[in-house]
Amino acid sequence: MPIDYHKQRAQKNTLYLRQQLEQLPDACRDFVRALESTTSVLTRLAYAYDLKIFFDYMCSEQYEFTHLKPVDFNDKYIGKITQRHIEMYMEYLTIYFQEERDTDSAGNEVIVTRDRENGEQGKMRKLSALRSFFHYMYRSKRIKADVSTLIDMPKLHQKPILRLNPTELQAVLEAVKSGGDLTKRQQAYHAATQKRDTAIITLFLGTGIRVSECVGLDVEDIDLKERSFIVTRKGGNQVILYFPDEVRDALADYMSERKIIEPLPGNESALFLSLQRKRITQRAVENLVKKYCLIAAPLKSRMSPHKLRSTFGTNLYLETGDIYLVADVLGHSSVETTRKHYADMTENRRREAAKAVRLPSGDRESPEKRDEADVIFAEKPSKAKPSAEENATDEQSGADDSLDTANKMAALSDNENKLDDDSEKTADIVRVKAPSPRRARSNRQKNSASETDMEARKARKGADDDTFMPERDAGSTFSSQTNPDFGKPLRRRRREG
Repeated sequence: MPIDYHKQRAQKNTLYLRQQLEQLPDACRDFVRALESTTSVLTRLAYAYDLKIFFDYMCSEQYEFTHLKPVDFNDKYIGKITQRHIEMYMEYLTIYFQEERDTDSAGNEVIVTRDRENGEQGKMRKLSALRSFFHYMYRSKRIKADVSTLIDMPKLHQKPILRLNPTELQAVLEAVKSGGDLTKRQQAYHAATQKRDTAIITLFLGTGIRVSECVGLDVEDIDLKERSFIVTRKGGNQVILYFPDEVRDALADYMSERKIIEPLPGNESALFLSLQRKRITQRAVENLVKKYCLIAAPLKSRMSPHKLRSTFGTNLYLETGDIYLVADVLGHSSVETTRKHYADMTENRRREAAKAVRLPSGDRESPEKRDEADVIFAEKPSKAKPSAEENATDEQSGADDSLDTANKMAALSDNENKLDDDSEKTADIVRVKAPSPRRARSNRQKNSASETDMEARKARKGADDDTFMPERDAGSTFSSQTNPDFGKPLRRRRREG
């Protein structure tokens, strides 16, 4: 009885996850177990792999923990990890060396050392795993502080998404069918795999499925009559997708050949088989896509099945303009992901900008252009000479202008004379006249009376020379008997007070 591919793959990944957790601290096992209800086994396996790299680094590069193994990290040691340790780990991820088990040509198991590099996306994923782990530990009150929040995420620079233009797309299909420009060794296998490769490439370009979804297809999942097939998405959900006539023709040709192939036990239901009569692997599909794309687009050396998926998504959006339809067909949970990756019109706009700009040529003008310019210049109307009547009119206008100017000058002169008369009148008004003898005699008498009155007041001054004593009635209460400070100078009263 054939084994379900997706179930078999999940079992294999679960066993591999258990092997990874055996080399990690107990806290990591608890963390991964807590994620089981909300994540897939592949996601938990990725968490375990990233945590193993971190604890291997702590044990080999940080002297405080060199006496430990990853499994020896308990909550006490995890609580001693600081912000500085994580920052040094992020720098270490740029390039590091890792020992792995491998098999030599004789079949013996050996340990090899390989160098590993991480770009912005790799560092971001590993820091995200650390943040999730430390957040779990802090939320469970197993550590006092979550130091991972002090580390900033690496800045991710968006790279242009590779996709095939219509010319390159046609060249890829021709290369798959004809096998031209392949090496002699590749051409030797092309005759046996031509129909299979054509069906795979056409299926990517016509439906936009993922490479894992393509590998997991079974024979009974295809319905050529209805032009539909059942695909299992990343989360395990199954949906029905439809394909155009070109994909149906390519699948029909391959399935007629697939019926006569006898697969190995356990692979009876697989749609796409390798030359070893096993279900084809993801690595094999990636290699064949890259092989044909290098022939059609040599400059796009990073082409992969996912780039063909991008090509399908972009073409579908250009034809329909419906971003939600594209998201549904591609299986995206967020429309923002679809808009970001498959609805980018930057390249088309750049092409339009290149066509819109026209630069002047550096060559001198041709004789034909100069003749055209002379003709245009000759066709321009010349200015006609004025007639005698127009001259007489101009002279009369000039005489009128002269008369107006003379009148304006006379008016200005009258205004100036008027201003002079006004100035003289103002001076007469302001001028001070000398007093008459009678008024002068009266003024002298007033001044003499004022001096006599001042002498009488000085004679009535009190004993204190500094104080002026005004006259008071006998019954007045304002006296020295009722007020002891009466008659004293203000300066003395302030000093005594």
